[in-house]
Amino acid sequence: MSTHAPRREPTPARASAPTPPPAPARAAPSRTWRRARIMVAAVVAALAGAALAGAPAPAVAPDRAAAEAPAPAAGPLARATTPVTTPAPAPASGGDAAAPALVHYVGRAFDTCEAPSLTVMKAWRSSPYGAVGIYFGGRGRGCPTQRELNPTWVASVDAMGWRLLPLFVGSQAPCVNAAAKRPFAIGGSPVSQGTREGGEAVRAAQALGLDVSSPLYLDIEAYDPGDAGCAATTLAFVRAWNREVSRLGYVPGYYSSADTGVQDIEAERRAGTQDLPAVMWFARWLGRPALYTEPVLQPEAWTPHARIHQYAGNVTEAYGGRSLSIDRNAMDAPVARVIPLAARTPGIADSTGLPGSAGITGSTGLLGSAGVPESARLSGSGGVLGAAGVPAPGGAPGRAGEAVSPVPRP
Repeated sequence: MSTHAPRREPTPARASAPTPPPAPARAAPSRTWRRARIMVAAVVAALAGAALAGAPAPAVAPDRAAAEAPAPAAGPLARATTPVTTPAPAPASGGDAAAPALVHYVGRAFDTCEAPSLTVMKAWRSSPYGAVGIYFGGRGRGCPTQRELNPTWVASVDAMGWRLLPLFVGSQAPCVNAAAKRPFAIGGSPVSQGTREGGEAVRAAQALGLDVSSPLYLDIEAYDPGDAGCAATTLAFVRAWNREVSRLGYVPGYYSSADTGVQDIEAERRAGTQDLPAVMWFARWLGRPALYTEPVLQPEAWTPHARIHQYAGNVTEAYGGRSLSIDRNAMDAPVARVIPLAARTPGIADSTGLPGSAGITGSTGLLGSAGVPESARLSGSGGVLGAAGVPAPGGAPGRAGEAVSPVPRP
């Protein structure tokens, strides 16, 4: 609304001659009428201003909006501007209740074939690592027994301050490179098989006490990059697995070799394909982290908080007098949300036959000083950023047998 007085029109030149003053009897009515007109104009202007204040802002022109929009990314994490500060989508069968917030971790991580004992995990709290990959399910695991991995182990290492990266090694590409993985090739119905194994992954995660909004990382080992039919079958399986994991309230992640599985998924992302992984864990054994500079990924892909780089493998390290053969990782990505043992409610199932998340109570991620959820027990040097914001390389130099290879460990 304008606050200026009404503009006076300039007096014509011929009006400069003296004119007789108006009669006193007519002066008062003229001033009253002028005041009334000013008041009416003010009221009209006020009403118009109020109407404008309540009107929606004009929309951006479609061509400008398209020019300013970010390039297509993959999955809910990669597309969100602040993915870890917004609630994860609720599972389709979970009613109207919102899923707990996502929790992510920035720093160094290791993974090893079989979950170490609690004694080893306690000794390794002196290491530069703050997160550990656990092979929690899938018929293609290299170490299927997992003698240590159970709900008590998960709760105990979480209480120590470890962050968990759950890996599911299910069916593999029909043209998988590793001979040991060929008996687990995807069959003739990749969509139904992917859906079935997605449900299996969620059941295994829930049995260990991993809450909804936890990432589950599907492990697809390196395969023949020249076999288009094999790649198409694998993609159909992966997308079906992702859909089912998402439907049940978890976050679908993906682990593979940068030059095969990761490169193919990135090509699908650029093409606008739906149901792709929300988090990308790529293996390229350079011996050093390259979390944000992997050449097969566009810079905006799987950002923010949605990348893990496995940069070395089969490296032997020792901390607290305990040795392990591990793979080294740098990460800025989601980690599992662990439900304390005392808060778990067994025996509740929903219409899918899975234990219902509504009957399980867990704590949501705490907000850090920057408004980003973080673990209440996040500690150690694993969360320290190196130069240029890239997690610093983890672990001591490997002894004999350190591998530098472009192909991840089977």
